[in-house]
Amino acid sequence: MAMSLNGFLAEHPVDLERVEAHKKRMLAEVRAYRLRELREVAGLTQEQGAARIGVSQRQLSKIEHGNLKNSKFGTVRGYMEAVGGNLTIEYVNGDARVQIARHQLQQRFPRSFRRIRAQI
Repeated sequence: MAMSLNGFLAEHPVDLERVEAHKKRMLAEVRAYRLRELREVAGLTQEQGAARIGVSQRQLSKIEHGNLKNSKFGTVRGYMEAVGGNLTIEYVNGDARVQIARHQLQQRFPRSFRRIRAQI
């Protein structure tokens, strides 16, 4: 006989704190993977990217693994510029979003690179 959802949950309780913690870890991994992907699309190795923003390859690796807690704002901004993007700061509360600052690229990239950026 099939068990109801309520019956299953009664026998197998869900730890919502654990689920939320896992969700945060997974989202951090996805963001970190996306950073590495942007660098690779820009045709940069970790060493080249690190040289462009003035940090060690190890620090760049930390950024790409989602470890941004100890990264300076300028370093993150430099990373975004190195891969051809902009950095935007937003205030987010529920569905409300307010753009506080946007750092525009100072650098010009070849037309072919701009086409790649448009596809991302």
